[in-house]
This record gives sequence, structure tokens and C-alpha cells, in this order.
Amino acid sequence: MTPRPGLTFASSATQPALARAYRMALANLLDVNTVPYQPSDSASGLVSGGSIIQAGAGYAGQAWTRDGAVNAWNAGSLLHPRAAASTLWAAVTRQPDSSLIVTQDTQWWDQVIWATAAWNHYLATGDQPFLASAYQTVTSTLARRRSQNFNAARDLFEGPAFFNDGISGYPAPPADPAESQGSFVGSYPAARVMMTLSTNCLYYDAYRCAALMATALGRPASEAAALSQAAGALKTAVNQHLWNPGAGLYGYFIHGDGPLAGQLDPTEEGAGLSFAILFGIASKAQAQSVMRQAHVQPYGITGTYPSYPRYSDTRPGRHNKLVWPVVQGFWADAAATAGDVARFESEVRSLAGLASASGQFAEIYNARTGAVDGGWQTVSGGFPASPWTSEPDQTWSATAYLRMIHAGLFGLRLTTDGITFAPTLPPAFGDATLSGIGYRGASLTIARHGAGNAISAFSIDGAPAEPAGLPASLTGHHTIDITLTG
Repeated sequence: MTPRPGLTFASSATQPALARAYRMALANLLDVNTVPYQPSDSASGLVSGGSIIQAGAGYAGQAWTRDGAVNAWNAGSLLHPRAAASTLWAAVTRQPDSSLIVTQDTQWWDQVIWATAAWNHYLATGDQPFLASAYQTVTSTLARRRSQNFNAARDLFEGPAFFNDGISGYPAPPADPAESQGSFVGSYPAARVMMTLSTNCLYYDAYRCAALMATALGRPASEAAALSQAAGALKTAVNQHLWNPGAGLYGYFIHGDGPLAGQLDPTEEGAGLSFAILFGIASKAQAQSVMRQAHVQPYGITGTYPSYPRYSDTRPGRHNKLVWPVVQGFWADAAATAGDVARFESEVRSLAGLASASGQFAEIYNARTGAVDGGWQTVSGGFPASPWTSEPDQTWSATAYLRMIHAGLFGLRLTTDGITFAPTLPPAFGDATLSGIGYRGASLTIARHGAGNAISAFSIDGAPAEPAGLPASLTGHHTIDITLTG
């Protein structure tokens, strides 16, 4: 069995729910969904053997680019780095000229999240050979996507939203009221040329990560500068075209063609709002506005909000007004990043409660009742839509909770030099301890005291330390104590 950390709370009111959910999430990732790899997983020639992280118990060894990248980024690279690396390489193809590229398929819009996961993997492991191949993969992929999907008139990339591959996740247009072309969003021409928030945030971060990779590899300064410039232009374009000042939120997408071409759709996209904050696209004031204005349902943030006219609370669209834990994980981390302790606490408690009540980390839950619910969406075209299944033991639902704990509650921030800390400890949680968490050559016990998100005291093995961080060269077991105020 892969070694795993433990989570304990001093409060007897907090321990049963939050710590149990943590154990469930670890079991989902490490026991249920880390599976032997197959030779067919190695189109890159870089899957080194052992295991990969599959998308969920219902997917029989499938990792996929988007799911694999999210799971590596959320938790896999820290908790099981070898399986995470193999999972990332399973989504890469070696081309005839021997160069590497993220595997090209009909969902081009979800390819670049691989860059974010790959850079995070390097930060977690310090693996220089991995980084060299990852840089080639990322730059090849970005060049391909820029040549085919970049809208130079608006400096944004075209394509649907990061994980909303079902047409139920979109208003009409780009859908039509009867979803006449079936469930796949790529079957709708207008969806192929719209410019969505989450996807453009991910392109921004892909360029940012590529620039950081170039610097870490000692590449010519001109390469890093060009990549940074591309990232900066995207950040400007996202804020220019997708920020809705009247709502105090980012909109969902810019229409790419038809009578609405150039107009901003005001739908709230949970993942996109989260990414804008996590990647630093939103200013501090914008981030705080998003936290105030976004609509959160009784059981958490939803994929998109509000319900589209062809759906309802009794028949919610599959990618519409339902709770996807993968989005909850990003939203909770965004709340911690924005300094909103109450929003963070609410989302953590919500996902822990959903997992506890259902006995698993399911793919999707009903936003009003908390029941496992796959939502509604047409299959072959035409209404009424059909009910869909919420897949069992979905990996990115479990790693979303792990992200809440590691990145949010304990504030682990990986850098090229080591770990910095930016924890968020809600007062009602009480003191918390994360024990046996591995980082490169070290094993850490991290104890949090007090409440809030301002560090008032930081020590390593009992000795006060400034600033609050650990070097990447650290080895052996160490105990970190952090006292919070605020």
C-alpha cells in the first residue's frame, strides 16, 4: 500500500466529518483509482511502468488528458508522483519527427491544462528530465493550438469550456433549444468558435508555466520572454472581454459568430471564476467581488448558473445547475486565495458532507438536495432530454477534496525553491494536524493552531523560522508549527 498522510482535528465536532472524508479521498485516489498501466498507454514512450491514475471506478483504466491532468495537479504529484508522471505521459504522443505533443483529439480545448499539471509536477518532484520533455510537449501543443484556434481579433482562444463537453452546459445559442445535434458540444458549430472563460484562463496559465519551464531549464531568455508576453496578452484580453463590471463577475464566453458575435454571455461558470482567481488574472478587488457576487447553491458552487430555460431544478442540466466536486475543489482554493474564510469553510463542509452521505466521492450531486444526480441531457438529439448517470468513485471529485485540505486548509504552495505556506483555518474547525505528508526527500508533520489566514508564528522542529517556508533540499522528517490569527 502506498504510504499516506493522516489528518486530525482537535475539535471532536470537526474530526468525524472532515477527517473521515479525507481518508475516503485518499482511498479513492490510491486504492480504487490508481491502477496498473497498459502498454497502449505509452504513445509517448515515456510511461515508465507501474500505475496510472484512472478517471474513476467506472472508466476501466482510462485517464484522459483533462482528468489525468486535474488529478495530478490536485494531489497525485504530491501523493504518488510516479503514477502521476505516468498518467501525464499517457496523454502525450511522440510525433514522427520524435517531438512530443499532447495527444490531439476532438476536444482540443482541454489539452492545455496538461501544462499546469506538468509544471506543478516538477515543483512537487524536482524531476529535471521530466521537465525537459514537458517543456517540449507544452510548447508544441501551444503552437498547434495557436495556429488552429486563436482569434487574433480578440486575442482569445476559441473553443468550449474546460470540462463542459456536454451541450447541457451551454445556453442557446450556441446550443439550440432541442439540442438537435446530440450531447457533444463539438457538434454545434457556434460552440467551436466561442471564447470561454475557463479555457482562456488555462491558456494563460499554460503560457505562464511554459515561460517558467524555459527559465528553469536555462533556455534562452528570449524564449521565456516571448511566452510571458503571450501570457500577459491573454490576461489583458480576458479582463477586457470577459469581465462584466455591472455584475461584478466574469461572464462565461464571448459569442464567436452569428447575430450575437462579440457579445458576452453572463452565465456564471464555476471553474472559470475559480481559475481567474487562482491564476492571478483577477485583481484583488475583482477576486473579492467574485466571491461576493457568485451564486452558490445549498450544496455548493455549480458547474454553471442559472438554469437554462430548457432545464429546471427538477430536471437540471448535466453541466448546468448541478454540483460537480471537481469545481468545488477549485472554488474552495480560490476562496482561500481571495482571503474569504467563510466561503472556504462552506465548500469544504459541503463536499465532506456529500461524500459522507453518499458513501463515496460521486461525479455529480444535486445542488438542492445533495443526492447523487447525473442530471439531464439529450443523447441523440431532441427533447425531452434523458437522465444521465453520475459515475461512482470519480477520481477528480476525491482529489478536489484533497486539494481543499492540502492547498486550502494547510496552504501548501509549491515553488521552485521549496514550499511556502498560506493556510486558511476557519475558527470552527479548531487546531488541525497533517502528518506524514511527503515532499521530495522529506516527510512532514504540519500543525495548525488558532484560526484565520494570517501567520503570526512559524517554527520548524521547534525553532522559529522566517519566512514561513521550507527549502526544496530538505530531507528527513520535520515538524512544522504554524499559528494563525485573523
